Amino acid sequence: MKIEELSALEVSFNRLIETLLIKKAENEQFTVRLSSERSQFTRFNHAKVRQTGCVADGWIELTLMANQRSSVRQFPFTGNWELDWQLAYPALQELRDELIILPIDPYLVLPSETNTSREVHSGNLLAEEAVVQTVLEQVTELDFTGIYAGGIVIKAYGDSNGQKHWFATDSFTLDYSLFSPSGQAVKGTFAGSDWDESAYIAKINEAKKQLELLARPSKELPRGQYKTYFAPAAVADLLVMLSWGAISEADIQQGNSALAALSRQEKQLSTAFSLKENFQRGLVPRFNELGEMAAPELPLIEKGRLVNTLVNSRTAKEYQKTANGANSSEALRAPEISPGNLGFEQILPKLDTGLYLSNLHYLNWSDRQTGRITGMTRYACFWVENGEIIAPIENLRFDESLYRFWGENLVDLTDFQEFIPEVGTYESRQLGGSLVPGMLVEDFTYTL
Repeated sequence: MKIEELSALEVSFNRLIETLLIKKAENEQFTVRLSSERSQFTRFNHAKVRQTGCVADGWIELTLMANQRSSVRQFPFTGNWELDWQLAYPALQELRDELIILPIDPYLVLPSETNTSREVHSGNLLAEEAVVQTVLEQVTELDFTGIYAGGIVIKAYGDSNGQKHWFATDSFTLDYSLFSPSGQAVKGTFAGSDWDESAYIAKINEAKKQLELLARPSKELPRGQYKTYFAPAAVADLLVMLSWGAISEADIQQGNSALAALSRQEKQLSTAFSLKENFQRGLVPRFNELGEMAAPELPLIEKGRLVNTLVNSRTAKEYQKTANGANSSEALRAPEISPGNLGFEQILPKLDTGLYLSNLHYLNWSDRQTGRITGMTRYACFWVENGEIIAPIENLRFDESLYRFWGENLVDLTDFQEFIPEVGTYESRQLGGSLVPGMLVEDFTYTL
């Protein structure tokens, strides 16, 4: 997107806020959220282009509040003021008519801050016409499947109290798999704001090596406990579970949290395990749905002890806590697990005999109260003997407690981290991801 186009969108958004301020009644308050993007999507199958195109999309979410009630409308945002106001004004009128018949919300949070921010992160993405050739050049002889999504994503916020935030970033993600003739696959992701050709080639070369290993006859393992190395992508899969009923203050207060025992200090994780929210990389906006700004860094677990949960203003109001800028679902937005001391060349020797897991899937809580997670092994998972990869494995189901694999059974974390991006495109391209190391764990439990 050209600078002039981006500027025009910002001007139109600001004008919408200013007009709503004029049109609102004295007893009314409002919030306005914008999500917009200009993205190229290219889908590959068998190392050929199956679908490609560019999308210009945007929507506004208008929330009107009055007399301890609130309601929401969503409508398209084009950046053309005349068109956008033709949708915004009827939405405002509909919300007014609706509010009077809605029940009172005792924990409704009204805009009260006066924060303002503006972040524009320019990147160096592939030109639209160069995407296909650049991506496929390294994989023409392989069964390569994936999707490239790249372009600018905009998130913005304004409200009746004067808060205003604008966040725009250039970014891309490439979510891909390489398949063997037998149907086995190596999965990978490549993402950033600047396309790094050498880094992409290194990623593909590593995947090719794993693809060669997948050609060996697979090994079926009996259920039991095995020493296991989790590559960063697998660690990121486990970390996502903390956003589903664990790190949220509301879940702790309501007795639904997997970290309740950690919160009560009845249990402790390994002193090698530390987790924080880190917004300093500029990958996601710091402001939430109420325009509140999270701190640049927020420690959550320090050396195995829970030091903070994610608290939004609604939870703070209901349970008399202090809000810290969490979003409405009190989920992780910019998580980072601190690295450890395990070097890349030490991974297989330290594992010695056990499992090397590249990815996981189908994760869910099997017993949330005890922090037990169940799931399956997925792509490029191997049996290792005496520090050497022997064979790919048949899929295994696991069932294990985070108090064990991030607790007493955690051997070490790698001294390097990888960025595992969010690649979802439901409603809009997702931003951010997890910065995580790999980890080595004793006696991880496989049940099937």
